[in-house]
Amino acid sequence: QVQLVESGGGLVQSGGSLSLSCAASGRTSSRYAMGWFRQAAGKEREFVAAISWSGSNTKYADSVKGRCTISRDNAKNTGILQMNSLKPEDTAVYYCAARDVIFSYIVPYRRDDYAYWGQGTQVTVAS
Repeated sequence: QVQLVESGGGLVQSGGSLSLSCAASGRTSSRYAMGWFRQAAGKEREFVAAISWSGSNTKYADSVKGRCTISRDNAKNTGILQMNSLKPEDTAVYYCAARDVIFSYIVPYRRDDYAYWGQGTQVTVAS
């Protein structure tokens, strides 16, 4: 079992930046990929970004490509989502997710791929 806690959300002006953190605890000795998803009011939860256990492979949704960077520090059991040039349409609750993997290069990006989820952190981008 892996527990995830997000932090770093808040209110930011359009064009601003935010850095979201995801702290993992529990059975973190195993390999796990990490991902970020978001859910806007009245919409389905959607993929934002994911990173392999090794950190060498990443994947981004087209809507955030070039504006977001996902990274991780396995020594600290932490994942980071750096978001720049934020837009009002980025407003959503952002969730960190993790799943156990056998291969360190795997980058899952579907919601159903992930077994562990955080409680979410609100990001609001004012126009």
